[in-house]
Amino acid sequence: MANHKSCLKRLRQAKKRTEHNRYYAKTMRNAVRRLRSTTDKDEAQKMLPIVQKMLDKLAKTNIIHANKAANLKSGLALHVNQLA
Repeated sequence: MANHKSCLKRLRQAKKRTEHNRYYAKTMRNAVRRLRSTTDKDEAQKMLPIVQKMLDKLAKTNIIHANKAANLKSGLALHVNQLA
C-alpha cells in the first residue's frame, strides 16, 4: 500500500477515472450493440450519426483508440447500408 500523500491521491484519481472511462466505454458498447441489432433501416439511419458522434468523442478523449473508433464507424455504416 502507498504511504506518500501524493501516491494516495493518485490512487483516488485513478479509481475515479477508471469508473468514468468504464461507464462511457460500456455505454458506447451498448449503443453499438443496439444499432447492430436494429433491422429497421430508417431507425438505424437515425441512430448512426449519434453513435458515430459518441465514438468520435471517446476517441478524442482517449477512452478508446482512434483506429478502433474508425473501424467501428466503418462497420456500422456498412451494416446500415446493407439493411433492406
